[in-house]
Amino acid sequence: MPTPRSQQISLSNTPYYHCISRCVRRTFLCGIDSTTNKDYSHRKQWIVERLALLSNTFAIEVCAYAILSNHSHTVLKINESLAQSWSDEQVMQRWEQLFSIPVLVERYLNGECHSEAEQDKAHETISLFRDRLMDISWFMRCLNEHIARKANAEDKCTGRFWDWFLRPAKPAYITSM
Repeated sequence: MPTPRSQQISLSNTPYYHCISRCVRRTFLCGIDSTTNKDYSHRKQWIVERLALLSNTFAIEVCAYAILSNHSHTVLKINESLAQSWSDEQVMQRWEQLFSIPVLVERYLNGECHSEAEQDKAHETISLFRDRLMDISWFMRCLNEHIARKANAEDKCTGRFWDWFLRPAKPAYITSM
């Protein structure tokens, strides 16, 4: 039985992880599909742009990536100290680039939460979002779901587009950028 991703990540062992995203149902990701002669080269730019947005939003650095015809490789580094240095407002500004902010948290940031219970719940939610902004599973979700929706719309189909897994990156993967 495979080990859950949450148990595969250990920041005390390494902050670097190699993620592989593979297209399912024989879907073509990038380049020219020799079967249909359709050119999917533009999808590479989708991934590059999304990686740029996510690396500026998350406390996760993109160390390296490779985009091939039916899969991609991404080497990521979790920067826990960066996420811990963000103020509550910075966490929510980053979160809002990708998702909507809960009403309670918005009220808290505007100084409109007066009860201790509301403030505690707002702090709890912000803490959860801070954790997610340094979580590889959330990073890959934000990358892969976005690309899958665009590709499925382009292909006029629905359903899964990706399958992905990760492993700790070996030192040979890491080079200075």
